[in-house]
Amino acid sequence: MKHKTQHLILASSSPRRRELLERLHIPIEIHPADVDETPRKNEHAKAMVLRLAKDKAAVIAKEYPGRWVLASDTTVAQNGKPIGKPTSATDAKRTLKKLQGKKHQVYTAICLQKDDKRFALVDTTEVLFRKMTDKEISWYVRTGEPMDKAGSYAIQGIGGLFIKNILGSYSNVMGLPVEKTVELLQKAGLLGKLLA
Repeated sequence: MKHKTQHLILASSSPRRRELLERLHIPIEIHPADVDETPRKNEHAKAMVLRLAKDKAAVIAKEYPGRWVLASDTTVAQNGKPIGKPTSATDAKRTLKKLQGKKHQVYTAICLQKDDKRFALVDTTEVLFRKMTDKEISWYVRTGEPMDKAGSYAIQGIGGLFIKNILGSYSNVMGLPVEKTVELLQKAGLLGKLLA
């Protein structure tokens, strides 16, 4: 049996991030980070996710000295402005109307930290929604799926019906770019140890 210190700490309660790491057979422990995620005034979405991923990693790395922590933050954005989770069904409909027939970006920052060692990056995926009818938007919102999702949709769920094209990593839109995560683990010299 592997000793727990070999496990990577995931500073997130996201079931999608957990699932993506488990698919790679990377042993993890879950310790979500509690940080203020309020966007700063005029802060670009890309800068915001990087700041938040670093803040989350720092909080948990301080709690678990000598352990590697993986933190992540994802947002949907249009013209650099973050589109958060909807506050109501009306808000979700408004967001979907704004996205339909247009391109938007999904930014995910990942930060890997142990004590004072830190590796971080941001991955970007461009998503194109097909044009949606008002009836489709109302039906989708009634399913409840958009209600706790940034951008009011889930690509891996029913929301996939409305996506025409993506440019970049699919798993990035789910909340963790697998390819870039592996790259970061390799950079830290951690991948071989986790898979041993």
